[in-house]
Amino acid sequence: MTAMLRPLPTLAELLERASVVSLPLHTRFRGVDAREALILRGPEGATEFSPFVEYSDEEAAAWLAAAIDFGWVAPPEPLRDRIPVNATLPAVAVDAVAGVLDRYPGCRTIKIKVAERGQSLDDDIARVRAAREHLGTDGRIRLDANGGWNVDEAEHAIHALAEFDLEYVEQPCASVDDLWEIRQRVKYMGIPVAADESVRKVDDPLEVARRGAADVLVIKAQPLGGIRSALDIVERAGLPVVVSSALDTSIGIAMGAHLAACIPELEYDCGLATAALLAADVTAEPLLPVDGSIPVVRPALDESLVQQSLASDERDVWWRERLERVYRVLEGWSESTGRHAAPSEAATATATATATAE
Repeated sequence: MTAMLRPLPTLAELLERASVVSLPLHTRFRGVDAREALILRGPEGATEFSPFVEYSDEEAAAWLAAAIDFGWVAPPEPLRDRIPVNATLPAVAVDAVAGVLDRYPGCRTIKIKVAERGQSLDDDIARVRAAREHLGTDGRIRLDANGGWNVDEAEHAIHALAEFDLEYVEQPCASVDDLWEIRQRVKYMGIPVAADESVRKVDDPLEVARRGAADVLVIKAQPLGGIRSALDIVERAGLPVVVSSALDTSIGIAMGAHLAACIPELEYDCGLATAALLAADVTAEPLLPVDGSIPVVRPALDESLVQQSLASDERDVWWRERLERVYRVLEGWSESTGRHAAPSEAATATATATATAE
């Protein structure tokens, strides 16, 4: 799968029809109560640039490449028209579990956030138990620690939580070395290890696969540079994948759904139902789960909803200035590769590309 070959749209073209939105969440997630995103309008439709605020400009460049790819080039032909999805359970108190999960009708897989800062393993156990009781014995439970444990903590926690019949544990430790170590320690238990941050926040997204540090890759369209770049990584990694969102608006989720629709073997439910975490969206047809799946569609922007959710003037300026800086990085990538940004191809030469951009 090759990267986009067309020239970059101009910065003025991007900024002219850009809107910065701030969408409140039903429940605090990843330490925030609202999700900010910069919505762009391309010839193929609306697209989204929403790297988390802590990401550097160099990390965010792949997100901008993805936004341009989705907004300026038609996506590949899909292999399916609906994507099975999991429910996402933030690190809430036990008495809030049922209310959150009720927003995911028909979902038979739950991803549960664990290792939350300020909480204990006992909190995790109670939350997972409540989710298992709500789901019943037939559904699947996967855990996401976001790299919050060291190896010993992860081993202890996985032992403590194994009784709830875990599908896999996502990013139990932060580094690839530690992922490899914990995978060796728990392999006899038959609980797979999935990698997320170790795929999307490193120079080489294929290192996890080459090192044998994970059984499953969690991939996200934006941080991997878009649909085509992510498909290239999937093909080269040779591991089962779960396509997930980055707490996107329904516009960004649509990008992920189109990615998932192009993967030949989709063995796991995908983490693309996170619009259910948002208390507002930018489309009148948000990509909420129905009977445990979402459609592969491109929702139209509702301009009245966009206007209702506009970020403050201060945040609007912050995002536009960030877009300008990141665009310069992307220009450097294009100059070094001779084409539009290709994060999957540049995985072995990111340092060179970044040096060119700087």
